[in-house]
Amino acid sequence: MKLPKLKLAKFIRRVNRFVALMECDGDQIVAHVANTGRMAELMTETNPMYVAPVKRRQNRKTAYDLALVRYRDVLVGVDSRMPNLIIREAIQESILAEFRGYETIKSEVTYGGSRLDFKLSGEAPVTYLETKSVNLVEDTVALFPDAPTQRGKKHLDTLLSIVKSGCRASAVFVIQRSDAKSFKPNTVADSGFAKALTAATSAGVDTYAYNCEVNLGEIRIASRVPVELD
Repeated sequence: MKLPKLKLAKFIRRVNRFVALMECDGDQIVAHVANTGRMAELMTETNPMYVAPVKRRQNRKTAYDLALVRYRDVLVGVDSRMPNLIIREAIQESILAEFRGYETIKSEVTYGGSRLDFKLSGEAPVTYLETKSVNLVEDTVALFPDAPTQRGKKHLDTLLSIVKSGCRASAVFVIQRSDAKSFKPNTVADSGFAKALTAATSAGVDTYAYNCEVNLGEIRIASRVPVELD
C-alpha cells in the first residue's frame, strides 16, 4: 500500500485518543491519530513521527494524519485504517495463499449485530474476514490488543457464530512492523479478548497474522508468522 508523501514531526503530547500535538517544520500542529490503542512505548518525544498532510474537510479539525513512528530503528505503522487497505491489496494481487480464489471483495458487511471488514466470494468458499491492526511487539512477539477492546471481542463472537452456521470466517492480524516473529493475544491488556480468540480459533475460525515491510513510501505484507494461543 503506497503512502502519501510524509513529513517528519516531533511528538509533544496526546491531547486525546484521536489527536496529538506535534512540532513540524518549526510550527506546532495537531494530527489525527487513527488508533484507539494506548501505544505508550511509541507516543514519546524521543521517537520520530511521520505525518501525512490531508485536505481539510468540513468538520475536520486536523490538517495531518499520523502515519508512522520510528521506534528503536523500526518503522511502525500506527494508522489502524491501513490494514484493511493492505489486506485488500494483498488479496487482489494474490499474495496471500490463504485467500486466493476470491474475485469479489465486499467491504463493511453487516452480519448479525456486527459490521465486519470483508465478505469474500468467488471460486473459493465464501468467507467473512475481520482485520485488526497490531503495533505492539515485545521480544519479537506481536501482541494485540494494547488496551481493552469490547468491540474486538464482539467481532470474534460474530466470527464464531458464522463458523457455527457453516460458513468460513477469518480473523487477520496485520502487524504494521517488520520485527515480529510470532503473534499472541495480549492477556495482560484484555484477558477476555484472549479467551475469545482461543475459543473462536478452536471452533474453526481461521486465525492468521502477518508482519509487514514498512518504509516511508509503502507498507506491504512481508510474511505470515505463527499464532500462539494458550
